Amino acid sequence: MKRLLKESDKAAVSAAIKQAELRTIGELVTVITGASDEYLYIPTLWASLIALLVPISFVLGGTWMGVMSLFSIQIAVFIVLALVFRIPFIKYALVPTALKRLRASRVAREQFFVQGLQNTEGRTGILLFVSVAERYVEIIADKGINDVAPKEAWNSIVTTFVSSVKAGQYKQGFVSAIGECGEILHQHFPAKKENPNELPDHLVEL
Repeated sequence: MKRLLKESDKAAVSAAIKQAELRTIGELVTVITGASDEYLYIPTLWASLIALLVPISFVLGGTWMGVMSLFSIQIAVFIVLALVFRIPFIKYALVPTALKRLRASRVAREQFFVQGLQNTEGRTGILLFVSVAERYVEIIADKGINDVAPKEAWNSIVTTFVSSVKAGQYKQGFVSAIGECGEILHQHFPAKKENPNELPDHLVEL
């Protein structure tokens, strides 16, 4: 499977996390995935719908032919389109935006628990999640942070991050977002004399 970031990029993200966490008791976890779903049914669904419209297009065009000939054309159209629609950039373009957001949001919430963010002392963990195919970014803060920092605090960070993802600048997006999230954490949860590192600082690539 093709990696989304080079090892040097991952190292830069890890360094940014370490730097941010020096000034806060909060924990930052970063996760990136190529896609939140394979959407395997999408090519078949669209190919079927278009193939079903073939007879209508012939009727409206004033062209008449036998049932078997028409059926053969439908089958050919279905097969060709089902294959074409499996090309990744075409397939993801055919997926409704609401569905892509739903799938990506689900994976983000799963990763929040998989990475153990709910177990931090003081509930001060933040997940920075990116799903590239969906061009989706979400920042999920645990209860301790949400009690003092409104969700609106993350909106501008997410907006900038999404722009970086669309441009393929994943490392830059993560490093910038980590820095901004670190400032918010420092403001509300500054580092103490004892500041144990509760969660790994490396970028998780699914």
